[in-house]
Amino acid sequence: MPAGSIPKPHRWIFRVTLISTFVACCIAICWCFWIYVQIEHYAGLDEASRADAIAVFGAAEYDGRPSPVFRARLDHAAALYKRDIAPLIIALGGDGGDEFSEGGVGRSYLMGVGIPESAIIAETKSRSTAEASRRLAAIARTNQFRRLVVVSDDTHLFRIHAICAADGLDVLVSPRPRVTVEGGSSDFESIVHEILSYTAWRLHVE
Repeated sequence: MPAGSIPKPHRWIFRVTLISTFVACCIAICWCFWIYVQIEHYAGLDEASRADAIAVFGAAEYDGRPSPVFRARLDHAAALYKRDIAPLIIALGGDGGDEFSEGGVGRSYLMGVGIPESAIIAETKSRSTAEASRRLAAIARTNQFRRLVVVSDDTHLFRIHAICAADGLDVLVSPRPRVTVEGGSSDFESIVHEILSYTAWRLHVE
């Protein structure tokens, strides 16, 4: 039916629906753009300085071996430890879909690159960024850690910082060096994932 032939009593409903849809789209675009700006801001930061511990957020592991991305995070945490940024590394991450956990794999890898076992805590139960942050907060309270350096991918750091702050943690961000992984996510895919994940967390649906 042509727009001009819409019955008069229904024209205002059509107009209100159209305007509401337009406003909702504008709000969504502005929201996504704001998150994108925050992601880019935190991705460009490296705040690593003296702290009580270094927390490495988990990534994929394959039969007890860290994926290239996870290995890059662990190597960066080890380098920070060797620079005396902190006396302890916390490897985060639960079941990776096999008999190993990301945190356990992280601990084994760190020991293999010269980090003493006594300087590593492995958290092996978390299944998401939000859960890892909650467990990190519990570890921090138990050990009276006041400041932490968090290590992950650059695009991941804004969401980590926001969730950790909500859990009462004082964190400094330090991105791992970029590695090229065949079949890995593009920057665009990573940013879209972070926008959706951050929005889900804010809406309490993660």
